[in-house]
Amino acid sequence: MTTTTIERGCIGSEATTQGITVRVQPSWLARESSPAHGRWVFSYQVQIVNDSATPVQLVSRRWTIVDADGDSHVVEGEGVVGQQPRLAPGESFRYGSYCPLATEWGTMEGTFTLKREDGTRFDAEVRRFYLVGSPE
Repeated sequence: MTTTTIERGCIGSEATTQGITVRVQPSWLARESSPAHGRWVFSYQVQIVNDSATPVQLVSRRWTIVDADGDSHVVEGEGVVGQQPRLAPGESFRYGSYCPLATEWGTMEGTFTLKREDGTRFDAEVRRFYLVGSPE
């Protein structure tokens, strides 16, 4: 299942992988941005929902960030916002973060690596979402 949502010029996303749904809703932080100096700052809210029949733990993340000039960089690390949450069936986890860009728009997408209690791992898709600011 894949959907997109639009808020304040930004386009969010939703994807489900093996019973794990990841929803992202970005927004432009005009007060934190300085378009005249080539700095656009975006926040994004992530919700991870475990609709599977087994508990999972978020182990790591991998983001690919691309700006309007086509410059790309990858951000990888353990957990999210310093946490590696465990989600029982039916539970969800929410967190927020931010991304500065040197251009007025860009995209983010990636994966969350999750581990089941039996030790098996899989990557839950974070479908591409769009960061769109304003030149003001």
